[in-house]
Amino acid sequence: MSTQRGSAPTENVDVLIVGAGISGIGAAWYLQKEHPSKSYAILEARGATGGTWDLFRYPGIRSDSDLHTLGYAFKPWVKEQAIASADAILGYLRETAAENGIDRKIRLHHKVRGASWSSADARWVVDVERTDTGERLQVKCRWLFCASGYYRYDEGFTPRFEGTERFGGRIVHPQHWPEDLDYQGKRVVVIGSGATAVTLVPAMAGTASHVTMLQRTPTYILPVASRDRIANLLRWLLPRKWAYALTRRKNIAVQRAFWRFCRAWPGLARRLIRYANAKQLPKGYPVDEHFSPPYNPWDQRLCMVPDADLFQAIRKGSASVVTDRIETFTERGLKLASGRELEADIVVTATGLNLLALGGIALTVDGVPVHLPDKVAFRGMMLDGVPNFSLAVGYTNSSWTLKIGLLCEHFCRLLTYMDKHGHTICRPERGETDMPTRPLLDFAAGYVQRSLGELPRQGMQAPWLMSMDYYSDTKLLKEDSVEDPNLRFSSHVREVVTSEPKVAVAV
Repeated sequence: MSTQRGSAPTENVDVLIVGAGISGIGAAWYLQKEHPSKSYAILEARGATGGTWDLFRYPGIRSDSDLHTLGYAFKPWVKEQAIASADAILGYLRETAAENGIDRKIRLHHKVRGASWSSADARWVVDVERTDTGERLQVKCRWLFCASGYYRYDEGFTPRFEGTERFGGRIVHPQHWPEDLDYQGKRVVVIGSGATAVTLVPAMAGTASHVTMLQRTPTYILPVASRDRIANLLRWLLPRKWAYALTRRKNIAVQRAFWRFCRAWPGLARRLIRYANAKQLPKGYPVDEHFSPPYNPWDQRLCMVPDADLFQAIRKGSASVVTDRIETFTERGLKLASGRELEADIVVTATGLNLLALGGIALTVDGVPVHLPDKVAFRGMMLDGVPNFSLAVGYTNSSWTLKIGLLCEHFCRLLTYMDKHGHTICRPERGETDMPTRPLLDFAAGYVQRSLGELPRQGMQAPWLMSMDYYSDTKLLKEDSVEDPNLRFSSHVREVVTSEPKVAVAV
């Protein structure tokens, strides 16, 4: 760390990683394995590592993907529960960081406000604020790796409801779960039908007087086993790493096959999911009213419920589902469009998340601000016209980390190529400025649709395609050449004229 008179403290690293969640910790592992001589740091705006798995504290929070694929390829998941609680996942992430010395590279309470690229210097100057002290500092880096995901961490999404000021109970959002919330013996209404809602309802049902999941439209919900019997058997028969690798391959194949099946035969997939739901629900239950969405499977992400816990709570009578629209809050609860009133002591607005591209970092390239909606993603990990910058966006139709691992491996291959050929600058460039584009995420979820106008875009074909297929990405990111006609490599070395022959000097 160096300090110049009258300026903020400045540090220099080869790679600066933004975010100490599952993506940032993974990126650090690959970087120090493949490039042990390169310096790096991880900046985390919050006061703890773990990202999503530390932020959310609502009851029952768990993964919606199995940990054999959501976990890292290099660190076996050894617990019996494949669908794991947030505490278990957080322990796994922090153990990974501690075992590999990554935790010593993490700077907590360091929020990145902006980053400016200089082609003359071939480096980023990153403006950072200490959120605990208000101090401002700068970090200079050759590469900026944004691993902050795309959720906004400081606020969730809550639509405007009429009459909330009249409600005599308490309204909470899962993203800001109060530590003092006592729902024992209380009537709870959970607004929403996504992954958060279907997690909260069974988790609260055992303590609350009754929990009602109030949804405007149904969501596809699929019961799955929380334990992977094959994985647990393989771990007993084989060395841990072999068992994990085989389980991971199996689960990747199953996830991909199920997604392709749903997209190819949506009608049949709908009927099979309905059958799985009806089998878990009481006889005569109105399945089509509450569990038959108006869209096809995987237009939005399916909700997985381990060991059918949501359906168990419904069978026991401790939870129920209501499909209706909210007209207004009342003193005692919610009045619905049908005229029905739901009485409640607590209302939980599990109404979704807000997206925030690049964690809200303002980028400039040689003094020109980067307008993200004008940019197109290259290989799902860079942006056209933005040098030495990488972002980590995982799969929406499978485990997030499967894509992140491939991106990190490709990033390291890219650094190796640049070192070998003496390049210091790498910049994707579109050959056609009027190239047809489409939204970055082909996903109908409300939280995505609300923010598409603020995100970069993707092209119609590789390398500008935001692929959601693990096998295609494996070939592109792990096996194919780093070189591409749309990827420009250069050096910031310039010639200096002296009395002697010309000498190449790096600046």
